[in-house]
Amino acid sequence: MPEKVLVIAVKMPEDNDERFESSLAELKSLSHTAGGTVEKVMIQNRQRIHPTYYIGEGKMEEIREAAEHLGTELIISNDELSAGQLRNLTDRIGVRIIDRSQLILDIFAQRARTKEGKLQVELAQLEYTLPRLRGRGEEMSRLGAGIGTRGPGETKLETDQRHIRRRIDDIKKQLNQVVKQREQYRKRRKSNDAFQIAIVGYTNAGKSTLFNQLTKGDAMVENQLFATLDPLTRQIQLPSGFQTLITDTVGFIQDLPTSLIAAFKSTLEEVGEADFIMHVVDVSNPDLEQHQKTVDRLLEELGANKIPKLVVYNKKDRLKTDFIPMQHPNILISAAESNDISRLREQLEAAIKREWDEYSVSLAPDEGKLLHRFEQETIVTHRAFEEARNQYYVTGYIRQQHPLRSLVKEH
Repeated sequence: MPEKVLVIAVKMPEDNDERFESSLAELKSLSHTAGGTVEKVMIQNRQRIHPTYYIGEGKMEEIREAAEHLGTELIISNDELSAGQLRNLTDRIGVRIIDRSQLILDIFAQRARTKEGKLQVELAQLEYTLPRLRGRGEEMSRLGAGIGTRGPGETKLETDQRHIRRRIDDIKKQLNQVVKQREQYRKRRKSNDAFQIAIVGYTNAGKSTLFNQLTKGDAMVENQLFATLDPLTRQIQLPSGFQTLITDTVGFIQDLPTSLIAAFKSTLEEVGEADFIMHVVDVSNPDLEQHQKTVDRLLEELGANKIPKLVVYNKKDRLKTDFIPMQHPNILISAAESNDISRLREQLEAAIKREWDEYSVSLAPDEGKLLHRFEQETIVTHRAFEEARNQYYVTGYIRQQHPLRSLVKEH
């Protein structure tokens, strides 16, 4: 049975109406993903957030009555609450309360599959919990398997802060090892000179479906927020025969808890290391403009905003009106249609060609291995054998730092 949820939010004069509505819609979607149904949303307009209770004392009584009337088991706040606000609100309303950050952490705890993913989630949860521990012993002891309770577990949370700090240090050490291994793996890929494409986008934009269609793989695909947490990398071949690696990454989201941004930095570092970015946008989502801005802002924070990219406007089959793209270069597709996937491969190759340099090279018949490398590691546009000269003649596009560039000069 889904948990009955009541959402509370404070709207301040400086809050943009559209963004406020979009954050509430997102919170409802997050609650659904975590296994809850939102019975009611209660908003209070205030000049500033109440330092002790988050909301005003009059509104608190309204919320308490509504929770009682609806039989609500959980209240979720749209903003992150301080330890004091969380404690005071719970005491006054008498219903379990969590905030947006805790909800997101809870979903991440459900979704993490790899050892690294699980460690990162636990670290983020412990760092979030540490300052909020005081006075939560009784509340934690009566928690079942409800939303916001997955992850480190009650016993760990009930123990003293020293234990939690030790555990945080321990996880950080383990994660450092994982990061080193990941760096070695990336260096190996770089030394093999594999070209890397990262798929990024707002959560639930259809990245994993697209990744599966391009790689014929079976990444987890669900119509839910954060279906993919652990980055997956596979090889794909573009129309010219050029082979590249492609990575599916965790979905971006506005107002991501700071502890999670830090914890998932190594997961997102894949993006900063990429040679090319595919930014997938759900074209049918009414908040697509806001979503694009969120992704662009996070790419900037990751130092990935200068990497060449192609914007893939996805889910065109769900469009109700005409669509005017905001970013270029772009392509409008439905990830479910194979013709569109073929068009995407071509467009991807065209976008890469625009970034690379043209070359032409002559190769002797006994340089077959070299010819094969040119076919796989560069984008070949023309290849012919000239009998009169007894040579292969190849033209195409090559990236600036590729080891084969020196051979182009020699030949």
